[in-house]
Amino acid sequence: MEALYDIPRQFIIGLAETGKIHYTFSYAFVVNGFLCAFVIGPLLGGIGTMVVAKRMAFFSQAVGNAALTGVAIGVIIGESYTAPYLSMFSFCLLFGLVLNFARNRTKMSSDTLIGVFLSISLAIGATALLWVSAKVNTHILDTVMFGSILTVNDTDMNVLLVTALLAAVTALPLYNQMLLASLNPSLAHVRGVRVNLLEYVFVLLLTILTVACVKIVGAVLVEALLLIPAAAARNLNRSIRGFVLWSIVFSTVSCLVGIYAPMRWDLPVPSGGAIILTAAAIFLVSMVVRMLLPRYREASF
Repeated sequence: MEALYDIPRQFIIGLAETGKIHYTFSYAFVVNGFLCAFVIGPLLGGIGTMVVAKRMAFFSQAVGNAALTGVAIGVIIGESYTAPYLSMFSFCLLFGLVLNFARNRTKMSSDTLIGVFLSISLAIGATALLWVSAKVNTHILDTVMFGSILTVNDTDMNVLLVTALLAAVTALPLYNQMLLASLNPSLAHVRGVRVNLLEYVFVLLLTILTVACVKIVGAVLVEALLLIPAAAARNLNRSIRGFVLWSIVFSTVSCLVGIYAPMRWDLPVPSGGAIILTAAAIFLVSMVVRMLLPRYREASF
């Protein structure tokens, strides 16, 4: 597994040491962040289109915040506080599946039900953090909330890579059906698509991607990276293909610029925050373009 990203990492470091690219790329942690960006950008950009289409932004935020509770539980049961992936994946998957099951079995509105589950999760997390604070410095958990390129290590990259491969193998064959089920569930039913099953598959994919990305982007901000690039792409496109492709491009560019800019110009901004600010700038530009140009003003599908 290590060789898959060690070869491009050493190649990029070699280019920096010979002066062919900027010297900041001679640091392994910088290269690690860029390699993660090339994985996170397409993943979150692609699945973000379905988050927007299904109007599940609040759901993804709830899953992201549940990751903090998973970290606290992991520290309590003895996992390393720098990589409590077992507890994060377990708690967030349970959280997402139970929430989706309850949403399908009750007549409550989605935002109300998600708010209830989110409140319960945060209450459990706040209680657990009281015990965690006696074992570790709780300021270390800031990297889980807001992300930090400085703390990305080989374990984080392995988890991200395995998650990306799993998501690609699962989602690519089903992507058209999942997108159709997101945009028009009635038509999907008519065409024989198993909408309910695909909804659970989508919830699982969204959950594992969120957990895998929290170390780089942050639990609070990963939801924004799912939502903002896709919203910007929808502002400018009148076809589903353009919607998906531009969402991937906007997400990837946001990750690359957000990681590089603070280090290149020594800005006092965490990488996670810079990524979201870049995505927000792209979204604002897309809004202006849509308002000023008539052909984009009517962009819809």
